[in-house]
Amino acid sequence: MNIFFFSIYPYIALTIFLLGSLVRFDREQYGWKADSSQLLQPKYLRVGNILFHLGILGLFAGHFVGLLTPVIVWDTLGVSHSAKQLLAMTAGGIMGTMALVGLLMLIYRRFSSPRLLRNSSWRDKLVLIWILLTLLLGLATIFVSSTHLDGDEMLKLMKWAQHIVTFRGGASEYMVGASLIFKLHMIMGMTLFIIFPFTRLVHIWSGFGTLVFLNRTPQLVRRKSSR
Repeated sequence: MNIFFFSIYPYIALTIFLLGSLVRFDREQYGWKADSSQLLQPKYLRVGNILFHLGILGLFAGHFVGLLTPVIVWDTLGVSHSAKQLLAMTAGGIMGTMALVGLLMLIYRRFSSPRLLRNSSWRDKLVLIWILLTLLLGLATIFVSSTHLDGDEMLKLMKWAQHIVTFRGGASEYMVGASLIFKLHMIMGMTLFIIFPFTRLVHIWSGFGTLVFLNRTPQLVRRKSSR
């Protein structure tokens, strides 16, 4: 099971994530949207959205930099493994709490409004609950990490992630003996990538796509002359 989930499953998740998104865009372009529900229930939407998205973006950036930056870079900068772990715990705690508060507001908003609930698909509810559980497990890892501040387990997670993205074998070996909380959090996170193409989460791709418009020539609009 350890070999499957931490050496094979990441590539299954990544394949479904990429190919599923491509097929979804090709076949269901009219369904490629966030399905705004502001008109149905504006309460809690603005604050919840801002807190959730800022928190999630912070967590994504933190995971990306923290896990994929080579260990030699941290060593060169003079950042010890213990200090890096404390940094990850602090930043992750702040961003995770922010995302959790925003998500709870969005969940309450969706499930407390009869009109909004009737217009929500089972996939909308699944995404919210799945992200909630993943977030809670992620926050729980902070308490696990606080029991050993030597940074050893953090180092193993970094080596696992870097082995996966560079297609090196033996990645699962670094997860042997890792805390169950970490393992569950990682499995939930990887499964979220599998769910991604089949839900409204695909609108995230559109966010990256808008960067293309920054280099486009501005459109000129002229007033029609009256005769």
